[in-house]
Amino acid sequence: MARMGDVLAGFHAAWEFESDSVLIRFERGIRTPKLFQALGERRIPLDAIAAVTLTPGKRGTVVLRAEPRPGADPLMEAAAGQLKEGSDPYRLVLPAERETLAEYYADELRAMIATNDPGPAERYLVQPPETPLQFKAYDGKASFDGKAVHFRWFWTGASSAKWKAGDQGFAVSDLCGVEWRSPEVFEGHLRLLRRDGISQPPQADQDPAAVVFGLGYGPVHESLPFAASVLAAVRTGGSSALPESTGTDAGAGARRDPADIADRIRHLGELHEAGLVTDEEFSMKKAELLAEL
Repeated sequence: MARMGDVLAGFHAAWEFESDSVLIRFERGIRTPKLFQALGERRIPLDAIAAVTLTPGKRGTVVLRAEPRPGADPLMEAAAGQLKEGSDPYRLVLPAERETLAEYYADELRAMIATNDPGPAERYLVQPPETPLQFKAYDGKASFDGKAVHFRWFWTGASSAKWKAGDQGFAVSDLCGVEWRSPEVFEGHLRLLRRDGISQPPQADQDPAAVVFGLGYGPVHESLPFAASVLAAVRTGGSSALPESTGTDAGAGARRDPADIADRIRHLGELHEAGLVTDEEFSMKKAELLAEL
């Protein structure tokens, strides 16, 4: 029988077997996938595991994998099957000569989860990444404090639709889900799905409830943990309902950097000259920006 505290070490990670869970500790080496480094370690309760497999890997390796139950892990739910094989946190790659040992632990895990329901979990069983979290997308900075998501647009990347809408703040209670599209596939983005039924543009670059990735912005190891944390908060209803005032502009109540305001007004003027903003919209938004000084 596997003893509590037994450790099986592979490439980039080690699994520690406990009575009710598997603690996965990821290495922080240069060759370790950045997502693993960002996650650090994860405790996977045994009741979050649906099955265990051991298969031949590439170049003289074997792969031990714990198959998570659908709906048990917010990270995998947010990823929605888009993770590359090498970045799958449920895979432990070992040298082929350790196959016998890996088979032993695979059998032990199978015995421990034999009574598990392999169907969808009613709630998340694996802890999401801790807040606060933030990352830079191509068109703005996203931040999440556990209660609300804020998007602050970059004048160099945001579309005129987002610029006109202004910085955004969304209370967890106003959201019904999260849509994450990997930046490693064409046109990645993070979109917040709203409860209020407001129609959202299909193009993420036109949607004030979304940020877009690309050109090194919104990498998987930053944007996916962010998406998972928001998704978990949405599903559990968050720690508490936010006062109405905190669900509006991300910078409300705080003084802005005058240089930042000047940049924003300059960009607004460029949009106005290009005919993308009307005279009325230009005057209104300029007044709002000046009021923040």
